[in-house]
Amino acid sequence: MFVQLSGAVLGVWAANYMFELPILMTSRHLRTGGAQWASEALATGGLLAVIFGVARSRPGSVPYAVGAYITAAYWFTSSTSFANPAVTIARALTDTFAGIRPQDVPGFLLAQALGALIAIFLSGWLFPSVPKTRPGGEGR
Repeated sequence: MFVQLSGAVLGVWAANYMFELPILMTSRHLRTGGAQWASEALATGGLLAVIFGVARSRPGSVPYAVGAYITAAYWFTSSTSFANPAVTIARALTDTFAGIRPQDVPGFLLAQALGALIAIFLSGWLFPSVPKTRPGGEGR
């Protein structure tokens, strides 16, 4: 978690610098309310469901599936799919269209936790464990 959060913060500082913005800033972009939080729970839950499902069927495709999902979720969610606490915190450190006010961050973090819990529960049902060996003792 520390590495991911550090990378997100360093990344947003680098982006601020590249666009000639103050490196240290916080966002004033309002993002709050039930619709935004529900959207974020859906985005997070969907992302984890994609990861769990693809990891079981085609593990080498997980990075591509994650990239495709996040790109799509940016467009189909009203929150623009942060779907990651590190991203949420980092976006509070830029006062651009991508930003989120620091006081709005807790609502997004709670929505992400709820989405993650729902995804974990549903994924256990949607993607049941598969035996490690096939009948006859052969591997998968």
